[in-house]
Amino acid sequence: MKIASWNVNSLKVRMPHLTQWLADARPDVVALQETKLEDAKFPVDELAAAGYQAVYAGQKTYNGVAILARNDTGLRFDDILTDVPGLDDPQRRVLAATVGGVRVVDLYVVNGKAVGDEKYIYKLHWLERVRDFLAQEIQRHPKLVVLGDFNIAPDDRDVYDPAGWGEEVLCSPPERAALKAITALGLHDSFRLFEADAGHYSWWDYRQGAFRRNMGLRIDLILLGDALKSSARTATIDREPRRWERPSDHTPVTVDLDI
Repeated sequence: MKIASWNVNSLKVRMPHLTQWLADARPDVVALQETKLEDAKFPVDELAAAGYQAVYAGQKTYNGVAILARNDTGLRFDDILTDVPGLDDPQRRVLAATVGGVRVVDLYVVNGKAVGDEKYIYKLHWLERVRDFLAQEIQRHPKLVVLGDFNIAPDDRDVYDPAGWGEEVLCSPPERAALKAITALGLHDSFRLFEADAGHYSWWDYRQGAFRRNMGLRIDLILLGDALKSSARTATIDREPRRWERPSDHTPVTVDLDI
């Protein structure tokens, strides 16, 4: 099972990129973030033509998450959830579904704006509630995959200029501690199962030639529960779509599981 995550930064704009990438990469399951579409406008027919079914939770202009599954694999969605119990948040940032016996939780984590900002305080609260939710999910679904745009670089290896970023938002100690509280549930960063070196990123700013200069952050993660860790065969960051015309500022990340 090839599982992917991609913050498309507007599905309306990036739909040609998505369909091209689906044809090239042929993932079995894909989690999307920042679809920025109301549910009534979600491109169900276009994705069906590309060979994928979808579940989605969207809103106008901002946020929005979706999970796609290949039609020809016989995979189906079960036990769909669009809200975190106990978290009163109208923003569409969480989507969970069981696909082929694997529980997939798609997250678009709050950005936080700046350390100390009210949005930053809310980010930490949001992550705490999500951690509690995931603690329940991993008990119910040992074959758990938690993936998406985490808006947190796990450690300094995941930042092109650790000194320059310092303790800014996306890299601050409280955010990293919140992410570690999630992974401490028994979740493993799939990319780091295969690659220990620094210099690998999934997001690059549109400014300052950041992609060309590889001035990026690794903030798009695929976390695997203990029951799936030994099934991982490869994990990659596919930089190619970031080279395309009018790209998302993120690029897809993938993991291949032998299950």
